Amino acid sequence: MSGCEARDAKKLVRSPSGLRMVPEHRSARSPFGLDEPPWVPDKECPRCMQCDTKFDFITRKHHCRRCGKCFCDKCCSKKVPLPRMCFVDPVRQCAECALISQKETEFYDKQLKVLMNGATFFVTLGTSEKSELMVCRLSNNQRYLVLDGDSHYEIEIIQISTVQILTEGFTPGGGNTRAVGMILQYKVPGSEELMQMKFTATEDFSCNKKLSASWLAAMHKATKLLYESRDQ
Repeated sequence: MSGCEARDAKKLVRSPSGLRMVPEHRSARSPFGLDEPPWVPDKECPRCMQCDTKFDFITRKHHCRRCGKCFCDKCCSKKVPLPRMCFVDPVRQCAECALISQKETEFYDKQLKVLMNGATFFVTLGTSEKSELMVCRLSNNQRYLVLDGDSHYEIEIIQISTVQILTEGFTPGGGNTRAVGMILQYKVPGSEELMQMKFTATEDFSCNKKLSASWLAAMHKATKLLYESRDQ
């Protein structure tokens, strides 16, 4: 097994919340992942934290796997996939958390694949006036933004500071805009200096425009998840 494969190896662990397939090394975890929350202790929740129903022998307590709060069965009955915490099977979540997790499912089912498949952009580094045509994609382990052209760059996702999506076609009503590029700021490991890259969609074929716009939309969503994981 190579060093890279060993670093990306995973193991099956059982927690009170369910079975999880997690990286053997914490450094290999996805930058979009979330840690399991601590559960509110049973003795601290005599009533459902949503509907205020009192718990007894008939009305049992259930903990939401995403927020860790305590609910009755009626308020915490949905079992929904939660890939951000690496659960193997759908897990019990409260109504509010289940809605968030269901929305994130689209990112994991569709947009993550778009990012990994990549798209072509003209990339400008820093204040340079020269741009280079490069294929930009998310690495399979989700930890790097890989850029390939005459040059090669690998930007660690957790080092990204800001992402600004550039759009065109703005109208007074706010409609008919499409993503045409982005400005990415990131830190170089071992340095506090911020580097900047500008990505501009190619104009040669309409299919490339659509692919680039889809990739940028997926990157916008990925950035939101990245910020949430950081703020946890």
